[in-house]
Amino acid sequence: MLPTELVKLPALMQRTSGSPEVRIGLIDGPVFTQHADLVQGQLMEIGGRNAASCTQTDSGACLHGTFVAGILAARRTSSAPAICPNCTLLIRPIFSEATFGREHMPSATPQELATAIFDCINAGARVINLSLALARPSTRGEKVLDEAFTQALKQGVLIVAAAGNQGTLGGSVITRHPWVIPVVACDLRGRPINESNLGGSIGMRGLSAPGENITSLDSGGQAITLSGTSMAVPFVTGAIALLWSEFPDATVAQIKLAIMRQPQTFRQGSFMQGGFLSTRSYGPRRASIVPPLLDAEAAYQMLSAMSTRRQTA
Repeated sequence: MLPTELVKLPALMQRTSGSPEVRIGLIDGPVFTQHADLVQGQLMEIGGRNAASCTQTDSGACLHGTFVAGILAARRTSSAPAICPNCTLLIRPIFSEATFGREHMPSATPQELATAIFDCINAGARVINLSLALARPSTRGEKVLDEAFTQALKQGVLIVAAAGNQGTLGGSVITRHPWVIPVVACDLRGRPINESNLGGSIGMRGLSAPGENITSLDSGGQAITLSGTSMAVPFVTGAIALLWSEFPDATVAQIKLAIMRQPQTFRQGSFMQGGFLSTRSYGPRRASIVPPLLDAEAAYQMLSAMSTRRQTA
């Protein structure tokens, strides 16, 4: 079984390879944009004091950024999942090429991450991919990051983030925020891998996606196989991008309801309070510390039913 098959992406990927109007914010390391499987992609470099394109192809930051970019934006004939190559990938580097070794999950300060989130929002991102961890924040740092998440909520920009690779119970400042969709890494049987963090907020508001032995692009121009929650996040991000490509008139509330596999009985305005989206949860409360598996086809069918109802109303 392929990783995309586990989360029922193939049918959606056959329907569309994405729309350039759907912009994905990739907050990560630099990307080897000259990789043969990326050169024809819809790549856009934005902001940041670190270079968006790799200058040291053997660096951990470059490998990580290129790998995640490949899952989303590689050409479909590559060895990478290549979920949404025709969507626009906004490359917002947050890690310098000397930041971390290949064996570690990258981390950022709250201030750095908040600035990058604002940059992606201002560049028109519809969804932001955070395959990263957060350095231990101060109270001030948490406030700055909370402001960035709140701005994303107000602007209707979804944020998908890694649950983390410490193999512990409990969330982080990122995954505990009610607007963030945390992602747990699982194997091809749908079981969480040992390294993936779990917890109440993760189980309640998150999703599981493939994160073991995922093959994508290497910063040296080849392919490589890696594991971890960083690898799982872009499966959810890519599914969201494809759904918005197929249903460009869908609201952010509808997209989130569909991807989170909420019941279809909600009214369109259920998440609207005070002119923008509320973070309040609706429907049956999840009790497990393990979130359900992403089901891209079920999300598509839910949005299709919503669209049909709008057209016949």
